Amino acid sequence: MSVTVRVPAKVNVQLAVGAARPDGFHDLANVFLAVGLYDEVTVTPSPDGLRVTCEGPDAGQVPLDRTNLAARAALLLAERYGRDTDVHIHIAKDIPVAGGMAGGSADGAGALLACDTLWGTGAPRAELLDICAELGSDVPFSLVGGAALGTGRGEKLTALEVGGTFHWVFAMAARGLSTPAVFREFDRLAQGRDIPGPVASQDLLAALAKGDPHALAATVSNDLQPAALSLFPQLADTLAAGRAAGALTALVSGSGPTTAFLAPDAEAAATVADALRASGTCRTVRTAPGPAPGATVV
Repeated sequence: MSVTVRVPAKVNVQLAVGAARPDGFHDLANVFLAVGLYDEVTVTPSPDGLRVTCEGPDAGQVPLDRTNLAARAALLLAERYGRDTDVHIHIAKDIPVAGGMAGGSADGAGALLACDTLWGTGAPRAELLDICAELGSDVPFSLVGGAALGTGRGEKLTALEVGGTFHWVFAMAARGLSTPAVFREFDRLAQGRDIPGPVASQDLLAALAKGDPHALAATVSNDLQPAALSLFPQLADTLAAGRAAGALTALVSGSGPTTAFLAPDAEAAATVADALRASGTCRTVRTAPGPAPGATVV
C-alpha cells in the first residue's frame, strides 16, 4: 500500500516583517496564497527503515537525509504515536527548489498527511498543524492552502476569503537564495531604523475577497524584497522585464529568488511568460492560478 499527497506552492502577496526578536525570529504579517504548482509526496512501507528519494527539476539540490522536512515530519509523527519510521518517502518535485515558494515546507506537510493516512494514526487537524509549526514557519500553510494570514513567525493562520482566481507568472532565477541570509540582510539594512510592528493591509485583504487583480496589484508588498535585491541585484532586471511585458505588478516571492508577476487574466499571463522566457533574465518560467487547495490525498 502507498499513499500520495499533492501539495501546492505559495506566493506571499504581502510579507510585512517586524524587527528581530530575542529568539532570532521576526514577527510577520504574511498573507499566503496557494498556487497551482504542486509537489507529490508518496509514502510506502519500507523494510529498510526511513529513506527519502526525489525526482524532478533540481532534485539533486534536495537533501535526502533526515534534515529533509519530509523526513522530519515522519519522525515527529512517529514519535508522537510510538511508531517505527519504517517508510519510504518519494518526492516528485514540480515546485522550484530554493525559490521562495515553500517547496520544502510543502514536502513536509505532504509527508505528514501521507504518513498519518498510511499509518492510520488519525491525528486531529489541530495536532497536524502543531507538528507543522514545529517543522517550520511556512509548513502549516502548506497543509491548509487557499489563502491565509500568517502571524507570529507566520505559523499562526487565519483563513482568508478569496473572491476569484488570480493568474500568476513565476520566473525562476539562475541560482538560489538562502532564507536566513535574506533575513540577516534585512536586519543589516534595518540598522538604525525603527521597524513598525507588522500589520496586514486591509486594502489587500479586500482586494483578495473581491477577486480583483488590479486592486490586488496596487496593494502587494514584500518587506524582504530590498534585502533579496541587495544580495541578488540581477533580480531587478527580471522584475523590469515582467512589468514591461504587461504584468500588473511584480515582486520577489517571499525570500526569493523567484519573482512573481500578477496578470489580469490567463491570456495576459501567457504573454508575460513568453516575454520573460525571451528576456534572458531568468532560467525558467511557469504560470499558475491561485488560490489552490492545500495538501490533499490523491
